Amino acid sequence: MTLQSILFLAQIACNPLAKVDCNLSQHINMTKKKYTITAALPYANGALHLGHLAGAYLPADIYARLLRLQGKDVAFICGSDEHGAAITIRAKKEGRSPQDIIDTYHNINKKAFEGLGISFDYYHRTSEKLHHETAQDFFKHLYEKGGEFDEKVSDQYYDEEYDQFLADRYIVGTCPKCGHDEAYGDQCEKCGSDLSPTELINPKSTLSGKTPVIKQTKHWYFKLDKHEEWLKEWIKEGKVDGQQLHNPDAWKNHVLGQCLSWVEGGLHPRAITRDLSWGIPVPVEGGEGKVLYVWFDAPIGYISSTKQWAKENNKNWEEYWKGDDVELVHFIGKDNIVFHCIVFPAMLKAHGDYVLPKNVPANQFLNLEGKKFSKSKGWVIEQHQYLEDFKDFPNKEDALRYALIRTLPENKDGDFKWDEFVALHDNELADNLGNFLNRVMALTNKYYGGKAPVFDANTVIQDADDRGDFLYKNACYWLECKVNELINHAERFEFKNAVNSLMEISSYGNKVFQANAPWKLFKTNPDAPEIAATLSTVLQIAATISVVAQPFIPFSTAKIRKMLNLPALQDNDLQELLTKLDNSEALIPAGHQLGEAEILFAKVHNKKDKSRLELIDAQKNQIEELRKKMELEALQPEPIRDQIVFDDFAKIDLRTGTIVAAEKVAKTKKLLKLTVDLGLEQRTVVSGIAAFYKPEETIGQQVVLVANLAPRNMRGIDSEGMILMSESLDGKLTFVQPKDNYGNGLIVK
Repeated sequence: MTLQSILFLAQIACNPLAKVDCNLSQHINMTKKKYTITAALPYANGALHLGHLAGAYLPADIYARLLRLQGKDVAFICGSDEHGAAITIRAKKEGRSPQDIIDTYHNINKKAFEGLGISFDYYHRTSEKLHHETAQDFFKHLYEKGGEFDEKVSDQYYDEEYDQFLADRYIVGTCPKCGHDEAYGDQCEKCGSDLSPTELINPKSTLSGKTPVIKQTKHWYFKLDKHEEWLKEWIKEGKVDGQQLHNPDAWKNHVLGQCLSWVEGGLHPRAITRDLSWGIPVPVEGGEGKVLYVWFDAPIGYISSTKQWAKENNKNWEEYWKGDDVELVHFIGKDNIVFHCIVFPAMLKAHGDYVLPKNVPANQFLNLEGKKFSKSKGWVIEQHQYLEDFKDFPNKEDALRYALIRTLPENKDGDFKWDEFVALHDNELADNLGNFLNRVMALTNKYYGGKAPVFDANTVIQDADDRGDFLYKNACYWLECKVNELINHAERFEFKNAVNSLMEISSYGNKVFQANAPWKLFKTNPDAPEIAATLSTVLQIAATISVVAQPFIPFSTAKIRKMLNLPALQDNDLQELLTKLDNSEALIPAGHQLGEAEILFAKVHNKKDKSRLELIDAQKNQIEELRKKMELEALQPEPIRDQIVFDDFAKIDLRTGTIVAAEKVAKTKKLLKLTVDLGLEQRTVVSGIAAFYKPEETIGQQVVLVANLAPRNMRGIDSEGMILMSESLDGKLTFVQPKDNYGNGLIVK
């Protein structure tokens, strides 16, 4: 924000309608820079829920729409990610083909995006021929360039029952870094750590449920470690080879923090091929039976989607991915930060020519009524499900968009609640915005036959806080500054603040009405010039809203434009709006005939029509029933696991020991570093019990240790065993220990 706008906003904090100079229309950069906006390619193995919408797609849509209104050259790109283990797992579980799965969910998600107004310029598919060719060409370019790949024979898990090597997502186990017991073989979705399958504790195949065996296989590894130094400089300082490419201060703290933690922990080569039949074949000799790893293949989908869009719209795709006049922004959730801020940028730079992302404004997670979204437990509201359930709810699309924008998890996890949905809808959309527009239409129709009045711009009317007089142009200055404030927030990816600026414009209009009360003047003097001046001012405010509201509530904005009898919005209309406001030019000229009025947001709480409240109550009842069911299930003990033979148990060496020292493991919330005395020796054990025991509370506790467990490196510490714990039905962990004090090192049978 400029010093000029700061001074202006300081003045209007005291007097919102004061006459001050606020020519900020130069804020918009009218150079013909290209903007490539991407939203995370969703897996086509299931329907997307509201958490996905709030995490990436709604913020990306707001940003893309705002850029278009500024006259910017935008390519808003997305598409279905249709390869990888998640697709085949779903197919196996349902007894369907992978193609059937991807066709089903590609269509469901694409239709839901369209229904909610997500304005992709192109929504592609990674199963398309063009994407296969693009991904294979990318791989071959790096392969033929040399120095970017290693070919390694490595140990990989193999499911003997299913007779196949297991991709990372086919393996689950305990995360060695945070103790989460449902971590995948490539990533722990709880702590965000990048993993390899062999790091997991107690790994299990998701196919057979059994412990896999190790077999050797050959794969290609991308030398990510080769790019460590420049990545570190690029993330911390925004520079590459001395050139300033981005401003780190403009990146979100949690994005920088996760990236720096990952890079400073040391990068390692990453396998970019897998032993699978479903995917993009590795296009070099020796690649038979192998496919490109989905996290190598998927981000290239942004490029192939841009290619297809450019092909169909007579554009050059390279202009949106290469050159100094391209700005690339990735919208993702926090679980994808590493891949978009480290892996993909390294791939792009290794290839050459491509731009690196200007920003990656990853959001945190959205919860539902206080709990994490869980499709397996039914704790979820899917996008297409909402559209179907609320098909009779007026402006259902914008009602949801607005509620999500106001609870966006921009810097911390958010929470979607139905009571808040109703409050935001009735108090802000209906009572503030809807009420203001209704008053504009009703009074213009009543006093001037629905035509914008002729008025004297020098007529003095009252300001909103009754502190003095103001003129029509003072309102134009105020609006100009508020619009620029909204733009500034959005350009910093502060969409909650941006939509607040929008609602402040509407509140301002309501205050102008109240301060001047034209209905009172009309009773005593219908020809009073203050009536025309007031109505012209609120029409100016309404016209401003009909432009700047579009990125947030596009369906309602189209209705507002129709009510005001204004043409559909076009690219660059925001710049024209600011220019007219700067010149105090009427956005709706005198004599302009308004259209038909309509109720934009019918309130949920309405004594005469309870249909909308009934829809909300049905949703709340479903949530409550599911909550009770989940609480009941949580009280049930876990089922007994598969049988083992005595010889399996006999291999485990359980010993008594005493904890003699304990400390927290740095940069973790769950891990304690314990020193356990086994009598003849002491062992270092890393245990995920910090949520249940303070370090000092563990000292002197006698425990049972699995003494012959192979060491595991956890956060840089070699853990030399595992302490037995008992877990209560509510998830609390306690030590398994002898009733009386036994000696250390004794065998437990």
